[in-house]
Amino acid sequence: MKDQTLIEKLLDENNTDDIVLYDENDNEVKFEQVALIPLDEELYVILKPINKIEGIEDDEALVFVINEDEEDQIDICDDMDIVNKVFEEYYKLLDEEEK
Repeated sequence: MKDQTLIEKLLDENNTDDIVLYDENDNEVKFEQVALIPLDEELYVILKPINKIEGIEDDEALVFVINEDEEDQIDICDDMDIVNKVFEEYYKLLDEEEK
């Protein structure tokens, strides 16, 4: 079986492996995938850092947009309006799941 690409791992609902990304210094940073959120014709992924990241609290997660144009690439979403909308959708899904 061939290794899955980053995007394939993110889209695979059975995948429980850590998501490994690399910072600007090519250091490995591991994340736990929290959720995939489709919003406004884009697909976002919420990732919670496993490794300590400066400026990110232990209970915080980051929002990335899946870049359909680039092979196997996700980009951090730094638009706070979009980040807030993604988390609103995530909380709605959690509420629906609890009902």
